Amino acid sequence: MTFLKTLLIILLVYYGVKIIFKFAKPYMMRYIAKKATDRFGQAFGQNSYQTDNTTQQEGEVTLDKSQANTQTSKSTVGEYVDFEEID
Repeated sequence: MTFLKTLLIILLVYYGVKIIFKFAKPYMMRYIAKKATDRFGQAFGQNSYQTDNTTQQEGEVTLDKSQANTQTSKSTVGEYVDFEEID
């Protein structure tokens, strides 16, 4: 009889913990993700929760022009190799 009680208690604890983790997993993952973003933000000197408060409206598109690459290709890139077909 004590063996059955022990077995029943072990099974109840196992399934109880399994159900608790099933419901708690989304909250734990959210917490872990938040901590990871905070650490990565600190590593790069940024606060991950700061928003860019500019005068730009939602949906407005802006293009930041970077300095154009002004290098021109050289006329003497390399040697020309003439291949002949072998019949």
